[in-house]
Amino acid sequence: MLKPPTDIKTEIKNLVTKYPGIKRRDCWLEIIKRNFMVWRHSEFVKSIENLAKNKEIKYHSTTKRLNENALLYPKQYNYNPNNSSIKMHIHWNYFVGLNNKAELLINKINDASIINRFDKTPIPEKPSDVVCPHFLELKWAYGCPFNCSWCYLKGTFRFKPEGLKPVFKDLSKIKNHVDTFNFNVKTPELLNTGEISDSLMGEHLDPPFSKFIIQLFEQQDIHKVLFVTKSANVKNILELPFVKQAIFSFSLNALPAAEKWEKRTPSPLKRIEAAKKLYGRGYPVRIRVDPLVPVESWKEHYKELIDIIFKNFIPERITLGSLRGLQSTINGTDDKSWTIYLKEHSNWGKKVDFNTRYDMYFSIIDYLKNNYDYENIALCKESVEVWEKLSMDWTNIRCNCLL
Repeated sequence: MLKPPTDIKTEIKNLVTKYPGIKRRDCWLEIIKRNFMVWRHSEFVKSIENLAKNKEIKYHSTTKRLNENALLYPKQYNYNPNNSSIKMHIHWNYFVGLNNKAELLINKINDASIINRFDKTPIPEKPSDVVCPHFLELKWAYGCPFNCSWCYLKGTFRFKPEGLKPVFKDLSKIKNHVDTFNFNVKTPELLNTGEISDSLMGEHLDPPFSKFIIQLFEQQDIHKVLFVTKSANVKNILELPFVKQAIFSFSLNALPAAEKWEKRTPSPLKRIEAAKKLYGRGYPVRIRVDPLVPVESWKEHYKELIDIIFKNFIPERITLGSLRGLQSTINGTDDKSWTIYLKEHSNWGKKVDFNTRYDMYFSIIDYLKNNYDYENIALCKESVEVWEKLSMDWTNIRCNCLL
C-alpha cells in the first residue's frame, strides 16, 4: 500500500488532477483503494466541501449540488480549451477488464458524440462468449464508401436516409473534444478512428482528416491515434514529417474473398503497397486479416496473403477474425451470399462453425510461427473456447484496438 499523504485534501487534489471529471463517489473509492481505513467518509465529504468552497477544486452537477454524482475537476481545468462557448466535461467510470479487475477509465467526453468507450461486448462468462476488450472510439465521421458485403455498418446505419454514405462531423467540435481529452486524461489510451467509418475516407477534405487529427495528437506524448482502413490513399500522411503519435492498421483478406465481397475497395495488393510505404517511413503498421472466410482452398489463399505481406514489411501486430454477422447486418445487406458459411450463434451474431474457425486460426498461426517466427497475434471477437483450444491467453489480449 502506498504511504498516505499528510492530509486527505492533498490526496483528493491529486486524484482530481489525475482523473479530471471523476465522480465524488469514485474519488472516495480510489482513496479507499490507496489508503484503506485511513480516513472516514465524513472526513472525505467535509474536505471536498472545503476544497470547493475555497475554489481549490471545481465541480459540475446537473442538480447544482455537490453530491455523490458531482464531477470533480482541478482548479486549473479549462472547460473550453478552444474558447468554445460549450463547456467540456470528462466522464470516468469503472470498467471490469478481461483480467476481472475493475479500473477507473475515461468513459466519454461530454455527450459521447466524438469520444466514447466501446463497451458493447460484455466480459465473457461462458466458453461461447466472444472476447473483445473495451477501447476508445474517436467518432469523427460515420459511414464508409467501400460497400463490403458483410460490413456491420450496413446494419448499424440501415435506417439512416443516407445509408452508408460518409458523413463528416464539424472539425471545430472534434478539435474541442480531442484537445480536452489529450490535455486532461493522463492514462495512456489509443483512440480508434475506424470503428464506424474508414479512417482514410476523409482524405479529400480541406484539410485532409489524417493531417488534421495527427496534428492534434502530436501536441502531446501520452495518447496515440489509430487509423483503421481498407484504403490505399496514404499520400497526405507521407507528406507530413515523421510523427510519433499515430498507428496505422490495414484490413486485408485473401484475394478471392476480397474480389467477391469487398466491393469498391482497393485490392489487398494495393493496400499492402500503401502499408509498405508507411512502414518504410518508420511507422508502426498493424494488419487485420478479418474476416477469414472458408472459401474453397482457403488455406492456400491465406498463406499466399501472409507471404505477400512479409515480402513487403513486418507488421507490428496481426489480428485475425473469422466471418461473423449480426442479424441486423444480415438484414441490412443486399448480397447475402457470404451467409452460407454461418453455422453457429454467439453473443456477437452468427459465426462459422467452431471446428472450421479453429482450423483456419491454427493453420495461419502455425504458418506465421514456422515460416516467419512471428507470434504477435491476437483474435478479434472470438470465443473463449477457441482462444483456449489454441492455447492463447485471452485475458492478456493485445489486439488491433489496444496500445
